Amino acid sequence: MELGRHEFTAAKGRRKVTVVGAGNVGATCAQELANGDYCDVALVDIKEGLAEGKALDINQAGAVLGYEPRVVGSTEYDITAGSDVVVITAGVPRTGDMSRDDLVSTNEKIVGSVTEQVVGQSPDAILIIVSNPLDAMCHVAKNVSGWPKNRVFGMAGILDTARFSTFIAWATGASLKDVTAMVLGGHGDQMVSVVSATTVGGVPLRKLLPDDQIEQLVARTAKGGGELVGLLGTSAWYAPGAAATQMVDSIMLDEKRVLPCTAYLEGEYGIDDLYMGVPVKLGAEGIEEIFELELSDEEQDELRASADAVREVVGVLST
Repeated sequence: MELGRHEFTAAKGRRKVTVVGAGNVGATCAQELANGDYCDVALVDIKEGLAEGKALDINQAGAVLGYEPRVVGSTEYDITAGSDVVVITAGVPRTGDMSRDDLVSTNEKIVGSVTEQVVGQSPDAILIIVSNPLDAMCHVAKNVSGWPKNRVFGMAGILDTARFSTFIAWATGASLKDVTAMVLGGHGDQMVSVVSATTVGGVPLRKLLPDDQIEQLVARTAKGGGELVGLLGTSAWYAPGAAATQMVDSIMLDEKRVLPCTAYLEGEYGIDDLYMGVPVKLGAEGIEEIFELELSDEEQDELRASADAVREVVGVLST
């Protein structure tokens, strides 16, 4: 017997978030959302039994952790109907012998198919893309959906910034809560850690650490995903799942958080018609504003190089 998958939203009156892909990242995001206790969650995966099993497990964890949203899982997209936000994590994960660019052809087909199905069920939703190569997959979702840029964007900058912030806290011996950092650009080795805008408790990072140590932190951040793939044999999931959840929270709760996200640029930072990581205001309408930071000449050059690298990957797309 199915777990009331059609009537659960109406019965409880909660709004709904869909997560497509019940792998490590998707399941982590689904549990974090459930633990937030403000929305029901629909979890979809192509593998029979996977989404259903993880949904059941997450529901039962609620009895221990004290949350009550209904989480339902299925291989079918009818459970996603009427979602306010859809998080797409589906796709082939990157393995140790696979470059990010190698993912393009396979994941383009997967993300394109998923997008078609979710937009048919939830025509007024907001799409958050997590699938890799993330910048390119945002283009796929925007092209397939035909939706405006404020409703189609990606999760990358929050994750990259979280990694940079973690390394800074360790290096300075300070609380992670006092680190304010920002990472822009593509979600790859040429991402741009904006050192000029990075502080610890309001103190500029350059006053706390020597340049050579900062360069090491920047380099480790840029290769942060690869470091984890080398250790795990596949992509990370706890931090990416949490980062996607932070975006959903800001949208669903209309928090107006200023967060680094992969947004479609039309002239900002001198970049046209390309998805890139930049600081944006996230609210009920999705991306409500894009902010342009004052970058140093070196950071601006790095951002242009990052844009060139993203265009190269996007150029592989068939759409």
